[in-house]
Amino acid sequence: MDKNKKRPKYLNLLKIKMPVAAVVSIGHRISGFLLVIAIPFVIYAFQQSISSADDYQLVLTALDHPLAKGILVLLTWSFSHHFFAGIRFLLIDIDVGVSRLMSRASAWLVNGLAIICTILVSGALL
Repeated sequence: MDKNKKRPKYLNLLKIKMPVAAVVSIGHRISGFLLVIAIPFVIYAFQQSISSADDYQLVLTALDHPLAKGILVLLTWSFSHHFFAGIRFLLIDIDVGVSRLMSRASAWLVNGLAIICTILVSGALL
């Protein structure tokens, strides 16, 4: 019974230091969620853009808005992070990079590649 009394009453998740592999895992889930949420909007924008030249210009005008550009940058990060983290997890499934050192290095690589891809694509978008 004494063990239960030593437990914290609440956990501040922002103060817990998580390993980088956990951050990649959480980022993979968040990026997947964002990509699924974006599917209907991307399909609608694509449908509108191929229906006529006027609708294409309307979509381009809408995507030129700063909020739309911010959303595109977020979706770029989501796609690149989800892609690289997915490859990392597939390699872990076949026992490649499961050691602690390789897992940490591959997690940092995923984060770095996602940021680099986001910066490169965002530079072209903005």
